[in-house]
Formats: sequence, C-alpha cells, structure tokens
Amino acid sequence: MTSVRIAGVGLTPFGAHADRAGRELFASAALAAFEDAGVERRDVDQLNYGNFMGALAEQQGHQAPLMAEAAGLSCPATRYEEACASAGVAVREAVRTIRSGEADVVLAGGMERMTTLDTGKATAALAIAADELYEVRAGVTFPSAYALMARAYFDRFGGEREDLAHIAVKNHANAVDNEFAQYQTEITVEQALDSPPVATPLHLYDACPITDGASAVLLVSEAYADDHGIEAPVSITGTGQGGDNLALQDREQMAQTPATEIAAAEAYGEAGITAADVDFAEVHDCFTIAEVLAIEGLGLFEPGEGIAAAREGATTADGETPINLSGGLKAKGHPVGATGGSQIAEITRLLRGDHPNSDAVDDATVGVAHNAGGTVASAVVHVLEADQ
Repeated sequence: MTSVRIAGVGLTPFGAHADRAGRELFASAALAAFEDAGVERRDVDQLNYGNFMGALAEQQGHQAPLMAEAAGLSCPATRYEEACASAGVAVREAVRTIRSGEADVVLAGGMERMTTLDTGKATAALAIAADELYEVRAGVTFPSAYALMARAYFDRFGGEREDLAHIAVKNHANAVDNEFAQYQTEITVEQALDSPPVATPLHLYDACPITDGASAVLLVSEAYADDHGIEAPVSITGTGQGGDNLALQDREQMAQTPATEIAAAEAYGEAGITAADVDFAEVHDCFTIAEVLAIEGLGLFEPGEGIAAAREGATTADGETPINLSGGLKAKGHPVGATGGSQIAEITRLLRGDHPNSDAVDDATVGVAHNAGGTVASAVVHVLEADQ
C-alpha cells in the first residue's frame, strides 16, 4: 500500500482558552504545521477538519470553510464528525484521498472549544454521541457508560480500582514535560484512589478533562515530497476504521471493543505489520478503563491482560510497550474534535526525536494511533513508521 508522508504537524497547548475563538486555535495549529513542513499554503488541495460540538459550544456550524479561511487556505474544506474520533477520520480520509491520486497535499486535523460550557452542559453536549432514544433519555452519560464497561470488564476478567489508578499515574507522569499538555503534574496512586467518585468504579482521576485545543497535520504524497525536497521521515503506512452498535445494550458484550479490533486488523494489514511490530502507541484513554480496552483491542495485550499492564510497568515510559507518552487524553487533555490529529502529531514528534519523551523510544520505528468515538462505536487506527 502506498505510504503518505507527514510533512509537518502543529498543536496548540491543550487547556482552557477563554480568550481565543475556535478559529484562532485552529489557525495557530495550522501555522505551526506549515512552519514545521515548509509547505506553501497555495499547494494545499483540500482541508479535512474534525469537530464534534462546535454548534453547541460556540454556536457555530459550517466550520470547515471558516477554518480554511483562518488557516489562509483557498481550497475545498469539509468537516468530519465522528464524535471523539472526528479528527482521526479526517486524517484517514486525507490518507485515502492522497493514495487515490486526487490530491498531493491535504491539511487534516481538528479543533474543539469545550470550556465555554460548564461541566454539566459539557457532559450533556458530549452525551449526544450516545443513543438519544435508548441511553440519553434514561440518564446515561459517558462517565456512567464507561463505568458500565469497567464493571463488565471486572466481572469477566478481574481487576480492581488500583489497576486503573496506575494508568492515571502513568499518564500524568508522561505529561509532565509535554509543553502541550493540560496537566503537567504528577499524581500518586493514593491520590487517584482517594479522589471523588464520578460513576462507580470510576473516580475523578479516571476521567479525562474538559479541554480546548487544536491539531493540524500536513500530509503529502511521496511524489510531492520528492519533487519539493520536503524532509518527511515519518509516514502513515496503514489506516483502518471499525464500527459497532451505538448503544451499549445492543452489543453482545461490553468488555471488549470489536470496532478497535476491526480497525487495527485493517491498518496492520495495509502496513504489512502485526501487533508484535508495534513499538509504542497513543490510545484513546478518555477514561482509564478505555486504555485497557484499547491496548487489548489493538492486540498489544491478550484479553484480560491489559488491566495489569501499567501496574506491572509494561506500558510505562521505560516499559516494553510504552502507551500514551504524550500523557494521553487523561493528562494531555481531550478537545474531542482535535484529539485524533493530536495523536498523529505526538507520534510523529516521538519518531522524529523532537518530543520531550523521545528518549523512551529512541530506537522505535513503528507507532500506532487509536482514536475512538463514543463508547467505541467508532474506532480509527493509524500505523506510523519512521524511515530506517
């Protein structure tokens, strides 16, 4: 399968940006990507833009052409919405477009402003990614939905809250030196265990924060990179997407995520790799249990083995398979429409050696990004590889 080169990446700091409109955030990320890539704006064939709740949080629909204008582009622009996997899908479709020969340069990424809403309203806005008729009307929110998934996992495979606490501790530690992370502070297992309950068995430190931020990734064809002398040592060599029933009650079981398994199989197949070839991954840990489900769905751990991975050190920065060296959604933050692009940016920096945590994977050549929507009714997986 034809590789697509990552010419440049850009991010804003994740956190609260009360004084910046969404268009400013995306423009900032896009500017950083162009500066990183050395690509001219006039060469961009299209913009693939991810956003989930802009119509609710900013009262702004039809965002794609607005973001193209903010980024200084004169090209077709399309918004992709797949809940928290919006930017992941935007990147995937950019890869497919370049492979098809319809474009040589695509800017992909996303933006979300969430802190315009208080916690209750933000939780309600996010809940529209669940089944409105059968879940939302019954009072289901995503903390409660993932709590149900955690209970199902514990019932089937075992595990306890302390296992989840170790995941939170790991990801906070990884975020300390990441200048883009929302929480650059370490926590202890005891702090995680003693934090207020949100939806049993999940507590405050099991949940990702409400976040503003933007991401941008400049993707180019190999021919364009060669013709323009673009230094692009990292490529997307595989991409996959999977789906599942939207509502939890309509699934065969809740302790595994078939959408991730399907997406991973497709991405690995395109890249010509297996899970054993993956050196590290950025996964969708909107809640600590989600990291467990992700690393098992990706085939990095057998079912039932992912729960103890952080506690045993297998997924820490110095472990065999580091997971979420950026801090993950848990500590870096989760501006939902931007997250999938952010994961690509973080893996690119880690593979290039210009990430603060690159030393943890200094001999790595294969990284995987896993971006999920809702309770993993949607999943997108990308394989990134560095030139050897």
